[in-house]
Amino acid sequence: MKKVILSSVLAVTLLASCHSTKEAVNTTVKSTTETNAYWQQHVNYNMDIDMNVENSQYKGKQTLVYTNNSPDVLNKVYYHLFFNAFQPESEMNARLKAISDPDRRMVTNIGTKENPIIQSRIDVLQPNEIGFIKVNSLTQNGKAVSHETVGTVLEVSLNTPIQPGEKVTFNMEFNAQVPLQIRRSGRDNAEGVALSMTQWYPKLAEYDFEGWHADPYIGREFHGVWGDFNVTLHIDKDFVVGGTGYQVGETKINGNKKTLKFNAPNVHDFTWAADPDFKHDTMQVPNGPLLHFYYKKDLEQEYLENWKNLQPKTVELMDYFSQKVGKYPYKQYSVIQGGDGGMEYAMCTLITGKRKFGSLVGVTAHELAHSWFQFLLASNESKHEWMDEGFTSYISHNAMNVVMKENKVNPNSGGYRGYYYLVSTGKEQPQTTHSDRYHSNMAYGIAAYNKGEVFLAQLAYVIGEENLEKTLKKYFTDFSFKHPKPLDIIRSAEKVSGLELDWYLTDWTQTTNTIDYAVTSVEGNTVNLERIGAMPMPLDITVTYTDKTTENFYIPLQMMRGEKPTTATLLKDWAWAYPTYSFKANKTVKSVQIDPKKLMADIDKTNNTK
Repeated sequence: MKKVILSSVLAVTLLASCHSTKEAVNTTVKSTTETNAYWQQHVNYNMDIDMNVENSQYKGKQTLVYTNNSPDVLNKVYYHLFFNAFQPESEMNARLKAISDPDRRMVTNIGTKENPIIQSRIDVLQPNEIGFIKVNSLTQNGKAVSHETVGTVLEVSLNTPIQPGEKVTFNMEFNAQVPLQIRRSGRDNAEGVALSMTQWYPKLAEYDFEGWHADPYIGREFHGVWGDFNVTLHIDKDFVVGGTGYQVGETKINGNKKTLKFNAPNVHDFTWAADPDFKHDTMQVPNGPLLHFYYKKDLEQEYLENWKNLQPKTVELMDYFSQKVGKYPYKQYSVIQGGDGGMEYAMCTLITGKRKFGSLVGVTAHELAHSWFQFLLASNESKHEWMDEGFTSYISHNAMNVVMKENKVNPNSGGYRGYYYLVSTGKEQPQTTHSDRYHSNMAYGIAAYNKGEVFLAQLAYVIGEENLEKTLKKYFTDFSFKHPKPLDIIRSAEKVSGLELDWYLTDWTQTTNTIDYAVTSVEGNTVNLERIGAMPMPLDITVTYTDKTTENFYIPLQMMRGEKPTTATLLKDWAWAYPTYSFKANKTVKSVQIDPKKLMADIDKTNNTK
C-alpha cells in the first residue's frame, strides 16, 4: 500500500518455509530446516454476483471448496466481512476516533483551521451509505451450519470437523452494500470513480501453523488463503470493468445488464473496479504480461497526458522488478484509477489519478512492486507489515532511481531519514508489534515503510550489495506462492552469504535497540573506537593519513562468523560484549570516519568522525 500520511517525514517464527514451485503449493514438502513439514491451506472460490449500480447493493452466491492441508482437525472456520467496518458502531470507527493521529482521508475538519474539530467520516454515514455484508445462508457439504456475524468476522461452528487432508464445500448466499468510499474500498470516490471493489466478498480467513488469523478489520492490511477464483459478474452494460483475473469468453448483454466471467488462478485475493467513463488502454511488456490502464476519460488534459506517459514507464518498471527479484508469473497486470491513494491487489492496483507525472509513476512503482512483496511473497501483513511495505519501498525507490533517472547516490536515503525521526520522537515500537496495535499512525508508518526499507538497504551494508541482490532472488525462488515469515528472508541471506545473521533480525525487528558507534580518539597511528548503542554491527572505516593518502578498513562483527566481500584492509573481529576497540593503522593518522557511505543506520553521526 502506498503510504500517504506520515506525521513527519514479529514475533520471529521458528519455522522456515520450504522450497517449492508454483505448481507444488498445495503439497506437503520438507521445510528448509528439514525438521518440520511445511503446509498451507487451499481454497477455490466460485462466485456469481449481481450488482445493482442504482442502489450500490449486490447479491452473491459463493461456492467455496476448502482443502485442509494442515495436520489439525478444524472445528470452526472464519470469514472476513470487511465491508462491515464502514458502520458507525464498528471497531474501525472506534479506533479512528481513539488514535492520536487519525488518517486524514477518514476524517473531516468541521471547525476552522485555527480551531479544528475533527469528525470521523464513518460517524456520519447514512443507512444507504454504510457498508455491509449479510450472510443469509451457509452450508457445509449441503448441510446448514451455525454462524454468527461478529463485527467484520463471520464465526462458523461446523457440524462435522474438517479432518487433515479433507476437502469440504461451503455454499453461501449473501447480500451486501458498497459503502461510500472512506478507506480503499467503496463507491463514488473523491475523483468520481463509481466502484472500487476491494475486499468486497466473504473471504475465508487463513489458518496456518500459528492457528487462525481472523483479525477484525480496522483499516490496516490483509492476509489470505492461496487458491483459484472464478467470478461471474452481472452489471450495468455501460460500466467498464477491470481488475483481477482473465476474462473468460465473450461479454453477454441481457437488457440493461451485461455478464462477464473471470478466472484468476493461484491468487489470494480478487479485486475489481468499474465506471461508465473509464478509458481502457493496453500495452504489451516484451516477453511479459499485457498491461491494462483504466482511468476516467473526463480527466483534465494534464492528467490524461500523464496516464498516457505512464504506460511505457510501467513497462520499464515491470522489467526492472522481474530482473531484480523474479519473473512476474501472470499474463496481465492492471493499473486502475480508484480507491483513496494506492493499494496493491491481485494482478492489479487501484491508485488515485489526479497526480503530477512523477507522483503517478511513483505510486505505480510502489504498488506494482507489491506484486512481488506481499502478493507473490505473501507474508502476513497484519503481523509483519515491514516485510511488504518496507521491502516494496526499498525496491521501488531503487527502480525509480533508474527508470526516472533520479541519479541518487542512495535511493533509500528517505527511509533512513524517516527512521532517524522516529527514534528522535521516543515513540518507536518494535517491528514485532501487530499492525493494529501501534500507538500512532506515525509510529506504524515509519516502522513499516522506512525502517522496513532500511532493513534491506542496511543488510546490503552487512553482507554486500551483490549478496543482497542474490538474496532477493533466492527469497523469491524459494518462497513465492507461499506465506514467508521474517526468518525466511534472513535464512535466504545466510545461505547466500555464508554468514550468521540472526542477531540482525533480532535486534532490528524485535527490539528498539539502536546503532551508535563513535571514534573516541586518535593517537599517532592508533584509532580508538566505542560501541555506544546496544545493536552490534560490522564497521567500514576510512582513515586519512597525514600524507593525505587514505586507506579503507573493515572490522568484522565476531558473531557474524565471517566477513562480507570487501577490498578493504581486514582487521580482527570485534566481539559485541566489548564496548571498546582499538587498531593500529599503517601510518600517522590525520582523521577517521566510520561508515563513509552512510549505509549504517547510526543514530548519531556527529561522533563518527575525528
